[in-house]
Amino acid sequence: MPRLQLSLDELRERALFVRRDIITLLARSQSGHSGGPLSSTDFGTALFFHEMDVNPERLDDPGRDLWHFSIGHVTPVIYSLMAERGYFPLVDLLGFRQFKGHLQGHPSKHDTPGIEVSAGSLGQGLSVCCGMAYGSRFDRSTRRVYCVMGDGEQQEGQIWEASMFAAHYKLDNLCAVIDYNRKQIDGDVQDVLGIAPLADKWRAFGWHVVEVDGHDIPGVLAAFDEARATKGKPTVILAHTVMGKGISFMEDDYKWHGVPPSVEQAEKALAELGTSLASWTRRLETHTARAVTPSANGGAS
Repeated sequence: MPRLQLSLDELRERALFVRRDIITLLARSQSGHSGGPLSSTDFGTALFFHEMDVNPERLDDPGRDLWHFSIGHVTPVIYSLMAERGYFPLVDLLGFRQFKGHLQGHPSKHDTPGIEVSAGSLGQGLSVCCGMAYGSRFDRSTRRVYCVMGDGEQQEGQIWEASMFAAHYKLDNLCAVIDYNRKQIDGDVQDVLGIAPLADKWRAFGWHVVEVDGHDIPGVLAAFDEARATKGKPTVILAHTVMGKGISFMEDDYKWHGVPPSVEQAEKALAELGTSLASWTRRLETHTARAVTPSANGGAS
């Protein structure tokens, strides 16, 4: 299956859908993370609906691009992107963190079709993706590998061991994206354990660095194009984002890192996103087939 490469308007609409999904599934589960999923939505949408060559209809397609969210706790956005892309029906999102569902709080390869590697402990994902990229070279495959990390995760030593490996072996088929929202569970990243100047550190470790507004979809697409064109070294995209982006009372507040909205807060959030909890729940309930879901002209608004 070729890359979808949706238009800019379609990508923006899809990002809106994803934000609505995130709030709805969190309101239903009353458990999970809000801030990081919302900050990851725009570049995640560009990744799934324009950049990557994946085949949800054939999960073992040897030519597929490989992807992994090292920040495994942002499952609301991971599962929404996967469902909207056709890995499983949208109705499954309503089973988030439920015993009857297959969508665990952290990604589980054994439970969710399409998850390449289970995730949980921060810091491990880049090592996993280095293995994917290095192995792809031995397979003589043209596939690309994408690793999404958090900015607080950059405090983990294993990240920097993996970064040295990738640069040493010139893994130019590897592209990392850092959700640089400057917040983590205990407060501002710089206050907990400063990581700045982050771009300079990655350059010093031998990576090509692209900095971009992670909510500017055209800029994100250009960053992915630059990563594809870069040869002889891996690329890291520093996606500057805002925690809780899109919801006025959540934006730039670290306290929303691991807290779901109440039903009343979800109604307020969804009103800001142009819908209601009942309306968007009906949309999810309606889509019981595994397929790329239609635009707003073909679904609930």
